[in-house]
Amino acid sequence: MSATIYHNPRCTKSRLTLGILEEKGVDFQVIKYLDNTPSAKELKVLLGELKLDARSLMRTSERVYKDNHLDNESLNEADLIQAMVDNPILIERPIVKTDKGTIIGRPPENVLAII
Repeated sequence: MSATIYHNPRCTKSRLTLGILEEKGVDFQVIKYLDNTPSAKELKVLLGELKLDARSLMRTSERVYKDNHLDNESLNEADLIQAMVDNPILIERPIVKTDKGTIIGRPPENVLAII
């Protein structure tokens, strides 16, 4: 079993999810998405795998969300995806991807369903 985790080391949930992967002996690749931001194309793929729209993957409590008026309902998917590319702190974390599926590790135990 191998996995990819889109990880923010400063996030407790992300660290706990990473810990579960380690505890279960999963071979994984860490993508520190704040440093290595997914492209718009990559985010579209992740959204498809997660079966979510862009707004559902956004951290709406982040200041940048409010400052950029991203709650504006007239913004389309492309606008919201570009906002996440430009401000990766907006991306909900952690995202874990395996051959069995892709999930958001909130709560961290969600990862157990795909490992």
